[in-house]
Amino acid sequence: MKRSIIALCLTALFLAGCAHPVKQGSERYLPYGLANEETKKNTNIKYEMSLGSVIFAIVFSETIIAPVYIVGWDLYQPVVEKK
Repeated sequence: MKRSIIALCLTALFLAGCAHPVKQGSERYLPYGLANEETKKNTNIKYEMSLGSVIFAIVFSETIIAPVYIVGWDLYQPVVEKK
């Protein structure tokens, strides 16, 4: 039973991440983390650390996989376009 609950929570975490993409015009800007910063970060967009991602990383810190995924690929979320 305990493993099923953990599996369900991890599935929900991966399917509904806390950092959400932002759509500006026809462009869609995705969140990034430390592992994919060079490929996903756009210099024309202002990013902020996602509070929800940090909280999930702390809550699921015992699982090892969830915090690694969050910090590596889903830590910063796009906010607005820089002017």
